[in-house]
Amino acid sequence: MTATLSSRALGLGLRPQHYQDILHKAPAVDFFEVLSENYMNTGGRPLQMLDRIAERHPIVLHGVSMNVAGTDRLDRAYLRELKALAQRCQARWIGDHLSWCAVDGVHLHDLLPIPYTERALRHVAARVDAIQHELGCALVLENPSTYVQFADAAFGEAEFLAALVERTGCELLVDVNNVFVSGSNHGFDPAAWLRAIPWRSVRYFHMAGHTVLPTHRLDTHDQPVCEEVVALHTLAQRLSGGRPTVLERDDAMPPFHELVAELRRVAMPARVRGVAS
Repeated sequence: MTATLSSRALGLGLRPQHYQDILHKAPAVDFFEVLSENYMNTGGRPLQMLDRIAERHPIVLHGVSMNVAGTDRLDRAYLRELKALAQRCQARWIGDHLSWCAVDGVHLHDLLPIPYTERALRHVAARVDAIQHELGCALVLENPSTYVQFADAAFGEAEFLAALVERTGCELLVDVNNVFVSGSNHGFDPAAWLRAIPWRSVRYFHMAGHTVLPTHRLDTHDQPVCEEVVALHTLAQRLSGGRPTVLERDDAMPPFHELVAELRRVAMPARVRGVAS
């Protein structure tokens, strides 16, 4: 993997709707986050566009199909292709989620929660070690949004992540919106969650919007970022000393210039107030 990004870097998720804006309008964006699977087992226009964008902008890879916490055998072919994609676009980092998404070879197209137990920690740590060996770099793991908890949990989520970092040397992507959504759903304090994270291992942040339902909050990436998540991101920047931030949007997609404006709006408060204060 290539050199790191500035702690003040601002990024967007790369979406096909915005290829032409990115290539022809010199966007005020420092880097792009690529959904890995969209550029694997494919050719033609997607890879051509990625090649052109990667010539101009730093790229990070973030996937949804690694099945990090699953019980199926690791998909070595997937990992080899992912490594080749990272080399092709000179990706800064490779990441995925602390979750499972497949069983008995069937992909469920969701990021499913795990019990935060010692047994699960041993299982996930062994898989992360194997993944990192295959990729030849540290894996950047994201905290997912969750909607259920396990009665036998021995750790809180932040403590589980800290223990996983200690055992494997993996790194973390802190999704601030997911912290807020999960905290709201389960009744924990998202600020306390942030204070329990090993900041030396955090690579960058996600911000996104979510939907408020009568019984819970749902991580939908189709709304503007709410002010509570903006405030939580400002706290995360202060606690971390500064990290790059990516704005995610996957549905109800606004024009590219509006996304750039929202990225600056939701990330700038941390800059203005001073991340080291």
